[in-house]
Amino acid sequence: MGAFLTLSTSAAIILLVIRAGLSVDIIGGNEVAPHSRPFMALINGANGKPICGGALIKENWVLTAAHCNAQGGKVILGAHSQKATEREKQIFQIAKQIPYPCYCSNCKENDIMLLQLQKRARLNKAVQLIPLPTSDDDPKPGTTCSVAGWGRTHNRLKNLSDTLREVNVTVISRQICNDKNHYKSNPVITDNMICAGSKNGGKDSCFGDSGGPLRCNNVMRGITAFGKAKKCGSVDGPGVYTRLTKQYLQWIRKTIGGA
Repeated sequence: MGAFLTLSTSAAIILLVIRAGLSVDIIGGNEVAPHSRPFMALINGANGKPICGGALIKENWVLTAAHCNAQGGKVILGAHSQKATEREKQIFQIAKQIPYPCYCSNCKENDIMLLQLQKRARLNKAVQLIPLPTSDDDPKPGTTCSVAGWGRTHNRLKNLSDTLREVNVTVISRQICNDKNHYKSNPVITDNMICAGSKNGGKDSCFGDSGGPLRCNNVMRGITAFGKAKKCGSVDGPGVYTRLTKQYLQWIRKTIGGA
């Protein structure tokens, strides 16, 4: 995924294309019942606009993707609608953003990050923790997983979804995902990633969904990472998710510790 730009292209356009190439959204899914995914976090950038999703893993820690630069932004918990005033919403400043030390923006490897909130969330019906997996099982091809977010619902629509949506996707083997009809090793889909979509396309995460959790058999197994720019839901560009490997889980637990 990514756009090839000439040297004469303006810096502003370059930034826009790069950002579009990194983020993902919900295609072909449905709106969920309000507050039925209480672990979901909505991440706004410094400009107040939504940039990514995330998952609440501790009262003051949110797990998201490393490319979701939230510096100066805020995290909203308990949200269903982005815009509506909802009594369930809790809004937090970000105290620290800690990307995985070996994150590679070009090869998309290690796209995982922790956000420490300035205060602890109040857990209730609308705000709950998502448990970290107790194993680093690699979902087998054919496994049905779900991904949620507030991202775009169509490639031609620039606006993000106002309400939280979710779609079921199917795990695709890395061998297929890396072949000439898919990513063709650009970037390489590694063992640290999960490839998931639909055989016939039309079901995918898209721009704005990055950082949200991928759940397989109701267990969090990945983090929404990337796809092909402007081709959400395409047969040749299924979504790619950072897999929660043993290495990443150890880093998470060590980082959040007793904080």
